[in-house]
Amino acid sequence: MKVSMIVFDMAGTTIDEDNIVYKTLQKAVNEYDIDASLEQVLSIGAGKEKLNAIQDIIKTVGSEVDLQKANNIFELFKQNLEKSYEIFDLKAMKNAETVLLELRNKNILVVLNTGYDKKTANFILNKINWRQFYHYDLLVTASDVKNSRPAPDMIHLAMNLFEIENSKNVIKIGDSQIDIEEGKNANCLLNIGVTTGAQNKAQLLQANPDYIINDLKELFTLLKL
Repeated sequence: MKVSMIVFDMAGTTIDEDNIVYKTLQKAVNEYDIDASLEQVLSIGAGKEKLNAIQDIIKTVGSEVDLQKANNIFELFKQNLEKSYEIFDLKAMKNAETVLLELRNKNILVVLNTGYDKKTANFILNKINWRQFYHYDLLVTASDVKNSRPAPDMIHLAMNLFEIENSKNVIKIGDSQIDIEEGKNANCLLNIGVTTGAQNKAQLLQANPDYIINDLKELFTLLKL
């Protein structure tokens, strides 16, 4: 197989942040009297653009979606997340840095994509000292496109920027069902789930991934690289 580009999710896939984003999201919705557990937040919101995730959580727990309320929760979430990320010891996921550097050495493009906005994503990358054109080739966030996951817009944007016409030269990997759905909607060659983040193997299997791995280093054996 000819692999030109691999698109990696960030939190839970390449970045180890102990699900702090979803713990913060749960706290924000709870403060607005929406009784959602962390398990529900992880199941419903993992990988999504965060305002969409909030709206879906509100709908799922049986409340009518109030757009103003959802926006208020979103603003509270962003404020609290910024504070949490400033004090939390963010780090690269085990073996992630080695994998990304080795892929780039093999002339495979490394793209990071995320349901975060650009400001948050760049804050995270700066905190762990990851640099564009060394650790990765491109960052694409939910704020860069019209439609967030599971729409394929972020992957298509990366393909367009690198002039990749055939999606069968692209692989998507992430720790949530919506990552896998995004890759399927982009018609990627392979859509791979990884169990290091928000959702477990049973949850990932519901999205029918091509493979599920437990560590990013398994990519080299899987892809025969």
